Amino acid sequence: MSQVWTLPHVELSDGSVEAMKWLGLILMTADHAQKYGLIAVPGVYEAGRMAFPLFGIVLAYNLARVQSHDRAVYVRVLTRLLAYGVIASIPFVALGGLGFGWWPLNCMFTLAVAVCIMYVIESRRPFWKTKAATVFLLGGAMVEFWWPGVALCVGAWLYIKQPTWGGLLLWLAGTAGLTVINGNGWACASFVVLAGMAYCVTIKIPRASRFFYLYYLAHLSIILLLGFRIQSP
Repeated sequence: MSQVWTLPHVELSDGSVEAMKWLGLILMTADHAQKYGLIAVPGVYEAGRMAFPLFGIVLAYNLARVQSHDRAVYVRVLTRLLAYGVIASIPFVALGGLGFGWWPLNCMFTLAVAVCIMYVIESRRPFWKTKAATVFLLGGAMVEFWWPGVALCVGAWLYIKQPTWGGLLLWLAGTAGLTVINGNGWACASFVVLAGMAYCVTIKIPRASRFFYLYYLAHLSIILLLGFRIQSP
């Protein structure tokens, strides 16, 4: 009798989710320190390409656990991301290196676009597919990591909620897109970290739900106050 092969579920402890978030923060900090001239260490850029995928997976995992009748959680997270994204834009833009002086918008907006799409999908209101596609196309053009970054988050969320080939392919496509943007394949290492946290590591770390938002704003501000920035050509 043939067996039907099913896709594996993603199961993480709360401590493992927090550990992934902290690893993302460390990699992001090192990457930004190198990007803006504080340090010059070989391999930091490559390792830093894992930071956003880890943040995207953590966000997707946390929201995938939300019950369908509690869609207000998506609104709260979206509001928080937009608020901190706007404030963080001050040091983010001042640090330089952006097209037209402001584009693309920082990664808080990337996560916000993804959450908006998740909310639209979860709501299943009339024309939800058209609305989700519109947000993806327009929003993805405006934010860091562009469409691949958004696709990674939404694909991970879809897969974690209910493992399907569609969700997995979107997740993989987003990650593959990041390898093109980054010029290397280190974004794919996020799957290795995820597997390690899910199957090989048991960690207990207290949750700090707001710390990520505050830290993102604070570390950019500190780098700017120290006098580092990318000089415009």
